[in-house]
Amino acid sequence: MSPFYRNIPLLAFAQAMMMSNNSLMVTASALVGYGLADDKALATLPLASGFIAVMFTSIPAAWLMHHIGRKAGFLLAILIGVSGAALATWSILHQQFWGFVAASFLTGMHNGFGNYYRFAAADAVTTDLKGRAVSYILAGGVVAAIVGPNLANISRDWIGSAPFAASFAVVMGLYLCSGIALSLLRLPAQAEDHVDLSEPVRPLREIARQPAYQTALICGALGYGVMSLVMTATPLAMSHHAHGMGDTSFVIQWHVLAMFAPSFFTGRLIEAWGMQRVMLMGAVFGILCVTINLAGTSLWHFWMALVLLGLGWNFLFIGATTLLTSCYRPAEKARVQASNDFTVFTVVTLSSLSAGALQHQFGWQMVNIGVLPLLAVILIALIRFRRHQPATA
Repeated sequence: MSPFYRNIPLLAFAQAMMMSNNSLMVTASALVGYGLADDKALATLPLASGFIAVMFTSIPAAWLMHHIGRKAGFLLAILIGVSGAALATWSILHQQFWGFVAASFLTGMHNGFGNYYRFAAADAVTTDLKGRAVSYILAGGVVAAIVGPNLANISRDWIGSAPFAASFAVVMGLYLCSGIALSLLRLPAQAEDHVDLSEPVRPLREIARQPAYQTALICGALGYGVMSLVMTATPLAMSHHAHGMGDTSFVIQWHVLAMFAPSFFTGRLIEAWGMQRVMLMGAVFGILCVTINLAGTSLWHFWMALVLLGLGWNFLFIGATTLLTSCYRPAEKARVQASNDFTVFTVVTLSSLSAGALQHQFGWQMVNIGVLPLLAVILIALIRFRRHQPATA
């Protein structure tokens, strides 16, 4: 069986489980934090702890997998994730806020490893299939959009005295299912990091001078940052404009579906139209999102804008990930991928942490106006890169 048909479904399943856990965490952690914290201003600290863990784990995870291999690294991450879910369950049962913060940090560490699923998929296939492989991995987010919130809602009151304790107990089961799938991986040599390769390794600064690397980093980091900032501020803006929780859930669920459902065909679009055109479409979708948000605050304005925001993220992130894989030799991938993900998730963390303050201090319109310069930088990077490469490269 070819690596594509054997490994991609297993990695996509692991991605779906990871994203489902993340979706449940986003749905439940603020409510759990509010119930456990003495100082209610710290209610969102557990969620922030998870983002911070992803940021700080990205480089150590790449280093470790370089020495022990990706499969072993992914299985180690499953143990960390199970420990985090168990600690979260215990902390809720025993009313321990700081234990729950630590549990969120452990699940974030798991995600720091899991974010390399897409690179493992891309490195396991031939060049012409890389875009499709990355797309199929991210398509696991469609499952997450459905499983995570519904799992939180269904299992919330299974233990009546401790809301959401059962939810995190179920998460342990999801991690274990993911571990079973990952144990079946048979990654080819070029997808592993621990193999001894004789080719020379260039300094990271030399690799970073490549226009392709710079374009991939800018589009991946800023595209994800724009999405995170606008998405995180949207529930606050909808509440401010008198939209109920039902409307907000409707908009966010459609946004998550728009982020991941196109992954079933984004890879084929890259093959047919070229990576640069697909990424340019992603930037245009981001600009259209801002335009609609500035035009009004009805339910349908929020819905249409967030769907476009999700589509834009999908095209930019899959395109940037695929482009990055063309920038390094096999012996260089650990450092290049680690530097990329550390930058991307630093931007995401800062965006998520600042969204509430920006919305509160300056309002919804200024949040949207504020992301326009970031989208402009993405467009400039794509135009600059177009001068160095043919549009279908």
